[in-house]
Amino acid sequence: MAVPGLLFRFHRHDLLTSSNDEAKRLAQAGALEGSMVVAGQQTAGRGRRGRNWESPPGNLYCSLLLRPATPPAEAALLSFVAALALADAAAAFVPAARLALKWPNDVLLDGRKLAGILLESAGENGRTAWLVVGMGVNLASAPPDAASLAAAAGRPVEPEAILACLTDAFAFWYGRWHEAGFPPIRQAWLARAAGLGVPLTVRLAEATFVGRFGGMSETGQLLLEQPGGVRRVEAGEVYLPAPA
Repeated sequence: MAVPGLLFRFHRHDLLTSSNDEAKRLAQAGALEGSMVVAGQQTAGRGRRGRNWESPPGNLYCSLLLRPATPPAEAALLSFVAALALADAAAAFVPAARLALKWPNDVLLDGRKLAGILLESAGENGRTAWLVVGMGVNLASAPPDAASLAAAAGRPVEPEAILACLTDAFAFWYGRWHEAGFPPIRQAWLARAAGLGVPLTVRLAEATFVGRFGGMSETGQLLLEQPGGVRRVEAGEVYLPAPA
């Protein structure tokens, strides 16, 4: 079910430095939950850890403003809501079996990155005053090591077409999160998880660990099975085995 009162209000721009920056500006100006910034191109798009996100025309660049009013740790779990919504949207154009979710916030197509998510937020009195969910999807083009939805589908995919699917899917999963909390989100995410049960590498700022992907905790941590026990990873770069 969708969240009662969750209306998408679109703010479309041909060119922005970053859709997240514009959504943050709207948030600070008091814009309502459901405000969605869509950019045709970005001149300073970014991904996690400040990485540059290439933003040529023809792909989807959008940022959704939410006001969940929960503690920051709970609001951070909305990255998994976004991942499920993006996967559902992409599945309207390619078989769902070709899609997978990589911890913590990537969508893979045939083992290559199709979409990424960037959360930015501000708090007040221990609660999340606003949360911006930035989402980028490779449609018409992709970097050499990534996937393009149009190439995989064998036909053009317009940004507006996948955006329509994305808003429907996001409303559904956001509604589930409001209704039942993180457990159904976690269950659905694990059902689509890339690399579950196989060896992988996790790189942190201070160390690198190798282990078997044992799942995800009830609070969104990656569970890395090692000979000495299970390590809980809250943040890091995950490297899966190369796709066949």
